[in-house]
Amino acid sequence: MSETVRVYHGSKRGLEGAIRADRGNPAADFGAGFYMGTDAHQPQTLICGGASPVLYTLDLDTTGLKAYEFQPGLDWALFVAFCRGLVPAEFLETPFARRYREIRDGHDLIRGKIANDRIFNTVQAFFRNELTDAALVHALQALNLGDQICAKTAAACARVTVVDSRALSAAECEGLQVKAENQRQTAVRETDRIRVQFRREGAYFDEILDRMAKEGVECP
Repeated sequence: MSETVRVYHGSKRGLEGAIRADRGNPAADFGAGFYMGTDAHQPQTLICGGASPVLYTLDLDTTGLKAYEFQPGLDWALFVAFCRGLVPAEFLETPFARRYREIRDGHDLIRGKIANDRIFNTVQAFFRNELTDAALVHALQALNLGDQICAKTAAACARVTVVDSRALSAAECEGLQVKAENQRQTAVRETDRIRVQFRREGAYFDEILDRMAKEGVECP
């Protein structure tokens, strides 16, 4: 990425001090960092239960930064599960895990789809060999919540400029919570449909591990 991107960040109490990557949760989607979304709606749904929720409009100058972008699919899902500590122990010794450590720790910015709890229920079902990689990919594409960009380093955080900030009202938060629940119910129905439709297409997690061991496969 080499451009200025308009992004959004939600805070349950408001930002204090300089933007820093090391304040982020190390078990977040892409590891520790400062997270921004490309759609203003998603950050609002995450903060609407906070004490003093504030939505920030930001500009991110990506020029000269080392960035990695995930496309929606199995690779992205496994990376997020890896960063969140949700992968089984045997996964940590695979070429996937070694590659993911390099991506997580070797870039200023990481960009990919936003995840939520429903996505991780689906990912965990994949790890339990309850659905194939084909079903997983189609489910992830259906649960499209927009993109997130994580600033992983001080250099990346220094390129973030606050353009505007707006406190969310109680009435606005109530409406956002209702909308988020409706979206969740829709996602549940769509994911269940996809799991049935693709249950005989693709490979299961244990089959993928076996193939990697035999063929030295390094990425999904």
